[in-house]
Amino acid sequence: APLSGRWPASLKILVVPGSIRGGSRNVRLAATVAAAFAEAGAEATRVSLADFPLPIYDADLEAGSGVPEPAVDLARMIGVHHGVVLVSPEYNSAPPPLLKNAIDWLTRVRGRDEAPGEVLRGRPFALASASNGRFGGARSLMMLRLILAGCRITVIPDQLALSFADDGYDDMDRLRLESDNDMLRAMVARLIDVAGQMRHHD
Repeated sequence: APLSGRWPASLKILVVPGSIRGGSRNVRLAATVAAAFAEAGAEATRVSLADFPLPIYDADLEAGSGVPEPAVDLARMIGVHHGVVLVSPEYNSAPPPLLKNAIDWLTRVRGRDEAPGEVLRGRPFALASASNGRFGGARSLMMLRLILAGCRITVIPDQLALSFADDGYDDMDRLRLESDNDMLRAMVARLIDVAGQMRHHD
């Protein structure tokens, strides 16, 4: 059953693919995830990390010229949303350097009277992945969960690991398998619920 109407329409969710490759399975899944949030009555925004180009994290660079502006911009973007979904590819059983590097820089951003990375701890995260293998990127999600937990970020337990992703969609570009749709719906409902609660207690 559609969830629209049960949640505040103004709840904002940011969807961030961890890939900028043309034809990326995870960019495609991010679009599916964003559509599912919109269907559930949330306001979903999808961004590309290509719009936030960052050098590899370097403490000397940070000490010399501060946190790069794209990291500050991305932190601001996260700050105006109530929840975040990271849709991560799997490289050698791990999240890609592009996404890990963005997280590393985000943990260095600090607003006035804020600790570094505080913007990340103020809202819940959900994780998804698409892979053409049988595990659907689940190993990278385990590592990503560990990284975010180390940053003291709330990560909801529900996640979506889309296996055999090249065959994962029907002609309408919706997830083909009911089991995948169940995982997606559970993730969407949980993130909306937790984000709504965190916003309420803000």
